[in-house]
Amino acid sequence: MSGRLTTHVLDTAAGRPAAGIPATLHRDGALVAEAVTNADGHTDAPLLEDVAFTAGVYELTFSVGAHFGGAGFLDRVPVRFTVSDAGEHHHVPLLVSPFAYSTYRGS
Repeated sequence: MSGRLTTHVLDTAAGRPAAGIPATLHRDGALVAEAVTNADGHTDAPLLEDVAFTAGVYELTFSVGAHFGGAGFLDRVPVRFTVSDAGEHHHVPLLVSPFAYSTYRGS
């Protein structure tokens, strides 16, 4: 199986997936992907996969401000991480509320 990078966003304040969240992905400073979460809070396809997914330093930025109607503390949430083995599946979920967030390396 080839490597891939996936994500999803959960609105922890509402207790449901966060739809319509724009996300950008940069590798080593260069834009490599853009996506928007669907009704399930996932992107419709992996952000990167196969030969497009390589080792490097990534920054996945979620634009959450509009989701919370501009009433929250957070506008954009950057998640910076390193991929050393691009042959593995890397899943980066975001759990977010108007005032806090957390993330982890999922499976």
